[in-house]
Amino acid sequence: MLKRLDTDLQLLNDFLQIKTPQRWLDFAADHIPLLLIDHAHCERKAAATAINFMGKYPEKRELVEVMSPLAREELLHFEKVINFMTNKGIEFCPLQPSGYATQMHKQVTSRNVLQRLCDQLIIGAIIEARSCERFHAIIPYLEDQDLVKFYGTLIKSEARHFEDYLRLAKLYGGNIEERLKLFLTIENDFILATDTVFRFHSGIPQIQ
Repeated sequence: MLKRLDTDLQLLNDFLQIKTPQRWLDFAADHIPLLLIDHAHCERKAAATAINFMGKYPEKRELVEVMSPLAREELLHFEKVINFMTNKGIEFCPLQPSGYATQMHKQVTSRNVLQRLCDQLIIGAIIEARSCERFHAIIPYLEDQDLVKFYGTLIKSEARHFEDYLRLAKLYGGNIEERLKLFLTIENDFILATDTVFRFHSGIPQIQ
């Protein structure tokens, strides 16, 4: 199982092309409550995204078969993050999102329904891949062993979600290499740039 996980992580890192910058990891280690609050928002939004896919494309059987259990799993993760925060005395609250997903969604086509779906699935694959990469990358910097165990349990599911999104993008989009290159370039540039906020999916936070 560990060998399979190592293989999955290598494939995922190869897909993303760049790793999370050290300065993001250092900042994250010093701002765990904020990281957890945004993590909860990420799980909530991931569930909503899966439900939205089913609502927009109910005729696509393969899509629905993936998104229905995925939505349930993301909601379960949301509940687990909230419970973890409650046990640690961290209060859930609204947060201004970073522009991470917005920058990619600006390039989603509006001219072709199937191409639009493919673009959205590619973005979903990238977001899930980055989530998994960051869960794995932050673990050595965590002092709370409960959080180490918790994030360790999330790595496999996030890797599976990445694979599901990418498989669906290829199913409905065929040759996706050019679109994939476009969205990964946007993502990589954002991850390496200075960001005005610190979030689970953000660039390098400005040091105040």
